[in-house]
Amino acid sequence: MGKKPKSSKGIAKAESRKIQKADLPEPPPPPEAEHGSSKPLDNPALPGKGFKVIGGDGYDDGGVADLSLLIDLEDSVQRRRRGENEYFTALKADLLPRATRGPMASMTRREQKVSLAQLLFSEDDDGEDKGPSEVYIDQVAEEDDEKTVKLRAARLSQARAALRMSLLLRETACASLSLAEICKRKLALSGKAGAEEALRCAEKSMEVAGDGFWDNDEIAIEAEDTPVVDPKYEKNATTPGLAHASTLKLLPIRVSHLCLRSSLLQRGNALCGMGKEDEARESYKTVFPLLENEPRCARVDWERHSLYVNIGNTHSRQGDYALADEQYKLSEELGNDHLKGEGGSLKDGKAMVNASKRARAFAMKRAGKTDDAKALLKEVVTNEIKYKAEEEAEKKAEAEKKAAEEAAALEAATKAAPEDAN
Repeated sequence: MGKKPKSSKGIAKAESRKIQKADLPEPPPPPEAEHGSSKPLDNPALPGKGFKVIGGDGYDDGGVADLSLLIDLEDSVQRRRRGENEYFTALKADLLPRATRGPMASMTRREQKVSLAQLLFSEDDDGEDKGPSEVYIDQVAEEDDEKTVKLRAARLSQARAALRMSLLLRETACASLSLAEICKRKLALSGKAGAEEALRCAEKSMEVAGDGFWDNDEIAIEAEDTPVVDPKYEKNATTPGLAHASTLKLLPIRVSHLCLRSSLLQRGNALCGMGKEDEARESYKTVFPLLENEPRCARVDWERHSLYVNIGNTHSRQGDYALADEQYKLSEELGNDHLKGEGGSLKDGKAMVNASKRARAFAMKRAGKTDDAKALLKEVVTNEIKYKAEEEAEKKAEAEKKAAEEAAALEAATKAAPEDAN
């Protein structure tokens, strides 16, 4: 119970700590009511083209609702776990998990979450991983220039910082995504030499997203600049994963599925780096059931496209061009659906078709079809130049249209000013 304050100062301080229920926001919806971006919107929520759902009504939200589930800026999980009164009391007393030392100490928990999102999801303008495609490419570190290597190293450091912050804030979904990003960026930096470490991170990401338990200390090792795994370490898995029954009382299963989609794809890429093509192919295929109920939109179709191309590349590296080409045809078909379907994204459709042709060209080269490969690659490069010119012309036309509208509005306002004065 504690002693009751007697002085006026103590009474005032006690009163200031009390939570007024009338001032509290609406409680978060139940987890089963949160669908993320799987449910199309009635109207476009973002500017631009390419958000229409193919073969159905509605518009894609660009993944905004999924991002909200993953980052949880409103702290819905903590509010459900603690209850509204206890949560807001702890928030007012600054007792919720957040960084209290270092450069972020002055930031609120919410502001620190925003910084975490920037570490995980921001893309550098000159970054090689910018764009929707997630296709594994053999990296040869010795052939890269110093600037590229530094950029990749910085990106890897950002992912490790994101993991540290995720664990500190106790954001399990962000921890799983951080591990998947470490896997991806380690492969980009070190290539095959870093594939084993990358695979370890991807499998830990899956463990955090799974229905079992995970060990916080074992995960935290991957946040170090040079992680060293103790072979004699005794695992103490006590934290429930995102798909565990106790966790699903606090957040929807979709959060687990979103993390698994990322970790399974990156796991496949790491296995490719280790030369384990059959295992990589199975890892890629495991993602498809998680995409069955997703809308046919450019955002999700790029995910499907990356899987098809990656699967095709595993066949190609094993010397089976026929099986590889079957997968490239499927990825190319996704692009054609956007080019031919009502409301499809023309820009993404062209890019998907061209990316499929590029993958086919390299597969032809591996199969000894050198002349065909050169001809197809020439077509790909020609298309890229053409599409870039079309995009720049479209941007220029939009800028001119906007400038003309602003000039017309200014002229109208100038003419109306003397009349108002009279």
